[in-house]
Amino acid sequence: GLPEDADIFYRVMMQDLSNERVFSEPAMGHLRTAPGEDHYRRSRNVKFVWGGDTAGQGYGINPDFGGMRMYAQMQREHPDFFIHSGDTVYADGPIEASRTAPDGSIWRNIVTEEVSKVAETLNEFRGRYRYNMMDTNVRAFNSDVAQIWQWDDHEVTNNWSDSKDLSADARYTEKNIPLLIARGTKAFLEYAPLRHTADVELERVYRQIPYSALLDIFVVDMRSYRGPNTFNQQPVEDSNTAFFGPRQFDALKRGLKNSRAVWKVIAADMPIGLNVGDGVDAQGRARWEAIANAENGAASGRELEIARLLSFIKREGIGNVVWVTADVHYTAAHYYDPGKAAFTDFTPFWEFVAGPLNAGSFGPNTTDGTFGIQVVYQKTPPAPNTAPSAGFQFYGVVEIDGRTRELKVSLKDIAGTTLFTKVLEPGRG
Repeated sequence: GLPEDADIFYRVMMQDLSNERVFSEPAMGHLRTAPGEDHYRRSRNVKFVWGGDTAGQGYGINPDFGGMRMYAQMQREHPDFFIHSGDTVYADGPIEASRTAPDGSIWRNIVTEEVSKVAETLNEFRGRYRYNMMDTNVRAFNSDVAQIWQWDDHEVTNNWSDSKDLSADARYTEKNIPLLIARGTKAFLEYAPLRHTADVELERVYRQIPYSALLDIFVVDMRSYRGPNTFNQQPVEDSNTAFFGPRQFDALKRGLKNSRAVWKVIAADMPIGLNVGDGVDAQGRARWEAIANAENGAASGRELEIARLLSFIKREGIGNVVWVTADVHYTAAHYYDPGKAAFTDFTPFWEFVAGPLNAGSFGPNTTDGTFGIQVVYQKTPPAPNTAPSAGFQFYGVVEIDGRTRELKVSLKDIAGTTLFTKVLEPGRG
């Protein structure tokens, strides 16, 4: 019910449950509302930022470093909104008072009881979100910038799927994965800024956000509907190769086909063509966490579902589709070229990777050639699990020009330095 395309300023006061006359001091807030669907005939510029991975690998709120400084840097961009690409918390990663970084420096953390161990109880899952909001940069950012959240694995536990087994993990006394998923889901939905659905999928995270004449955002969920993490080379689709799942897959196809916006941005929680491992299976075969399977050949396993989606986009003539994602803890620009792919029935497209926002830095991952991924740019740390203080923290900026309708993507570091820029001109669609 808020007016479209407006700057909204508000204040919030908390009322004492034991004395209704007692209120807290007001907390001030601001957000910029979307232009909305009624503005398809006129367009203003659109700007948003994205990234993922907050408070991971034991790197929490460090007062000596100035807290989670990336959020202050993203706020300086004055974006219309922010997409958190997943791993909004690290429920499986204990945060200790201090830790030694790979360069020998000492990273010091603020610590609470809930983050001092892996999350198992509902209160411990909730405590992860409360912890992040102890940071002054995060609170200032949240009070100023509209947000779109999705999730990945660390909101529950590392690399969870139907094949996840915690029996050998001594950190967990609760080994029941469905129970941990239920508690992690409840905590996420309590803190995530999203409208709950009223249909049979009450805990649905995937959704389409029609922002303006220039932009439709498709928030996907690559976690909730996947089959088990396997060797991922099945020749035909079955329950083990599911990734989006039928209901989400059909909704995404329908939304893309019916979209009237110039640009269709798919906000994904994992990249398409990077190999992300998850140990080995009982037969000693490499098990895979994401889509790719390091085979470089014809589509198989989870790649089959992605192949169907990409072929649908080509067949329906859906233009100007761009993917933004995080997960791998470094930044990159990927161009998917059917002329260099094993599977060729798709239109070329770009995928941009940003993150981490406040976590250990890693990379680079190896690539899978099934969809012809070309690494046009990437920046990674000199050693795995590099601390945020080393500077290898990254976010992305998307700017769409209301006059030319060009889309510009910039990959930036924690200091706001632009590392890579790509300008895309609108084509069909």
